[in-house]
Amino acid sequence: MEQTVTEQKIDFAAARTHMVESQLRPNRVHDPRVLAAMKSLPRERFLPEALAAFAYIDEDVPLGHGRVLTEPLVLARLVQLAEPRPGERALVVGAGTGYGAAVLAACGPAVTALEEDERLLAIARAALPALAPAVTLAEGKLAAGWPAGAPWHIVLIEGAVLQIPSAAIEQLSRESGRIVTVLAERDAAGRPVAVSRAVIGRPSLGGLAIQNAFDCATPMLPSLVPPPAFTF
Repeated sequence: MEQTVTEQKIDFAAARTHMVESQLRPNRVHDPRVLAAMKSLPRERFLPEALAAFAYIDEDVPLGHGRVLTEPLVLARLVQLAEPRPGERALVVGAGTGYGAAVLAACGPAVTALEEDERLLAIARAALPALAPAVTLAEGKLAAGWPAGAPWHIVLIEGAVLQIPSAAIEQLSRESGRIVTVLAERDAAGRPVAVSRAVIGRPSLGGLAIQNAFDCATPMLPSLVPPPAFTF
């Protein structure tokens, strides 16, 4: 069978190793499970074939309609921040093509990947059974979460949000739950600022206690952007 141009020019296994050694290890990714998962999982399989060559760049890969495959370093640090443990139940909101859910599942939790974009679901349906068969793929509105699996020990929102959806908070385990995401902010004109904050939130008596973790420039999840408020 004739090789494609991409297959002829790119050694994806070498690219994965380079990603781990040059992007992740030097930048505070130290969880051996995260490093091992991202060194073994073929990230290119979670992209449309035409975009496979961009799988290991240190940037988000645009997937259209405002969606991206999250930058490797940001994803690795978010999964690490969640401190996943075997036997826990985890929900990935905005799972896209399923790569982040696969990385998280490799760290031990039973993962449900929630997505609403049919284009991205098609890629996830093709990739996950072979590469992360333990991940359960769920189709539904991101803002609604997935109450069938609640309470969740981990909710990973894979994309930036202006505010954490109330459903995600309500479906979180009150004893040991944590939500990991990127909180975006707006400037005085109401436009999202370029740099946002990765955070971890845990239930507390006063609501969700938010702790800042690191800065990043992750795009917002379009369907979780609230409509603009009317002014008079």
